[in-house]
Amino acid sequence: MTNSQRNQISRTKQNNHEKLILLLCSPFCFYGRRIDLITLKSEHEIRGMLESGAILAGMHKAVSEVIKPGISSWEIEKVGRKYIESHGAIPAELGFEGYKYATCVSINDEVAHAIPRKNLFLREGDIVKIDTVVNYHGYFSDSCWTYAIGKVSDEKQQLMDNTLKALYLGIDQAVVGNRLGDIGYAIQRFTEDEKGYGDVRELVGHSIQPTMHEAPDVLSYGEPASGLRLRAGMTITIEPMITTDTWKIVTKQAPHDNWEYYVTADGSQCAQYEHSLVVTDDGPKILTSQDFTMDNKYLWTKESHVHND
Repeated sequence: MTNSQRNQISRTKQNNHEKLILLLCSPFCFYGRRIDLITLKSEHEIRGMLESGAILAGMHKAVSEVIKPGISSWEIEKVGRKYIESHGAIPAELGFEGYKYATCVSINDEVAHAIPRKNLFLREGDIVKIDTVVNYHGYFSDSCWTYAIGKVSDEKQQLMDNTLKALYLGIDQAVVGNRLGDIGYAIQRFTEDEKGYGDVRELVGHSIQPTMHEAPDVLSYGEPASGLRLRAGMTITIEPMITTDTWKIVTKQAPHDNWEYYVTADGSQCAQYEHSLVVTDDGPKILTSQDFTMDNKYLWTKESHVHND
């Protein structure tokens, strides 16, 4: 598996924004999107995405308050969807490419895109990944978080802690002048080279806005100084999916549903954390922050700018 190849890059002016058109050839482009548009966002657009991200962060907080042993993944779906819709937003995953739910709820060895299930109850010691996308008046935000159900094993807790650290190592590389490969390299060097984990290859981050999934892919592995150069105004998601063993994954079909989701090939545990963020002239700014204290240096402020005109 190699990084996505870019066969053509052309630059045009449209709607007062500079846009990069990329032809992508990777067989693992997210959701099969191979040709798309990158828009360097205005500060007005970023503020809209921040509002969307605040709703998404609030949903995660609401869900975290009800997660406990004995709750079904369907109840998590109900809480998440109700929160999003009660704040005037649309759960963007609902109806996307035939998906029937507002959230993805993936447990233990389930890597991503698992559906909420009425007969699947969380147990003490599980870890659960909750992933969703919010559309607020046309502004998108995307975030996934991993939660411990009660007391988890040391192995699972360390996996969660290190995956979260890997996310922020990647975010630290999302600065003007760096390349996409610098993000993936920072994550892979820590997770695989230092910790001995598996860094999932087939599912990756992506650009976001004006739709939920835009080109190019944002890999959580790769080579430094490779890939597209980052510029102020680019909005992306970084979402490492890290396993306790192999990085290989396989598909599994949900019972009584035609939806396929992903599990680790060897049954090993998986954690994932994801933020949406914008590259700015003064560093990466997280659009989906749940903790303003922890994310203090990554917050958009009145001093933040994207000089991309």
